[in-house]
Amino acid sequence: MTTYELAQVNIGRLNAPLDAPEMRFFTENLEPVNAVADAADGFVWRLQGDSGDATDLRIYGDEWLLVNMSVWRDNDALTAFMYQGTHRELLARRREFFARLTEAVTALWWVPAGHRPTVREAEDRLTHLRENGPTAYAFTLRKIFSPPAA
Repeated sequence: MTTYELAQVNIGRLNAPLDAPEMRFFTENLEPVNAVADAADGFVWRLQGDSGDATDLRIYGDEWLLVNMSVWRDNDALTAFMYQGTHRELLARRREFFARLTEAVTALWWVPAGHRPTVREAEDRLTHLRENGPTAYAFTLRKIFSPPAA
């Protein structure tokens, strides 16, 4: 029987370079927020580049788009992390750091346990969501699909 875990990707278009003064609160809180995520109940994995976070990685070949990707036990574990502590504060202040985009910036999908999604896979899922709306292939926090049947 194959078990599944929940992959998520979210992207953001920077309002300024990461080393700009207006990005300081965001950049200074990345490491602490990542440490909380790493220790959270239900956390499985997060995308990391050479910096130890994902700030040196890009999606869609766009230098202004940051990518954040992680895998969680399930939706409950992901949402429990998202809406607590410093992550919640960063989420509330996101417009200070990231431009408002009209297309979907977050996609979720089920992966076989142990699978670690790539940025290319995330691009595919996010593009699919943008073109087709929520489906079992790529969905949103508002429209969750169950994992595939065993």
